[in-house]
Amino acid sequence: MTRRAAEARGVANHGWLDSRHTFSFADYYDPAHMGFRGLRVINEDRVAPRTGFGTHSHRDMEIVTYVLSGRIEHKDSLGTHGVLVPGDVQRMSAGTGVRHSEMNPGDEPLHFLQIWLLPREEGIRPDYEQKAFPAADREGRFKLVVSPKGDEGSLSINADVRLYATLLGERQKAELVLPKGRHGWLQVARGKGSFNGLEVKAGDGVSVSAESKLTLTAHEPLEALLFDLA
Repeated sequence: MTRRAAEARGVANHGWLDSRHTFSFADYYDPAHMGFRGLRVINEDRVAPRTGFGTHSHRDMEIVTYVLSGRIEHKDSLGTHGVLVPGDVQRMSAGTGVRHSEMNPGDEPLHFLQIWLLPREEGIRPDYEQKAFPAADREGRFKLVVSPKGDEGSLSINADVRLYATLLGERQKAELVLPKGRHGWLQVARGKGSFNGLEVKAGDGVSVSAESKLTLTAHEPLEALLFDLA
């Protein structure tokens, strides 16, 4: 297990956007941190009210958005228009090409995680999906929110990944067993805790390649994502 400390991440502050890059992204380049397995980008973004990412394009990438606070408004060239709030998860398959915008339409700051995953198959038809996962479904457990076949009511994705979300109260724990040959990545969104005995805090990431049973224990209220990767 290897911890990627929150304070070691790349920083980009554009006034309207304050972003932390777990892996190399845009002007932040670190050859030692280009991604992990099929996970290419984890950006923790804070967007000022009434601002956001204007229309831009993507191609052959699976993009997942996880909202922590505030609201994000999505519009794209597929004709999709949606607003996401905390507990909502969005999956966009860029495929042959899609243009979209992501704006903070409210008067409160927006805080979210933007995740890019390498696609299992390139050149597919672009697609979009979003779904609400109530807090009660994520409390005290790893709740599956994204998977290749949309198992257990999760969003389906064109990538070999199973993504879990959890909300833990103080001293609560969640456990997951990684199948043989799989790898894990934990991303802590808020709070403090321990992950298989390793102390973790908000913004930290942890890569896992040689352990099967994974246990996350909260020392204070904690929110996190756990990736099961090929």
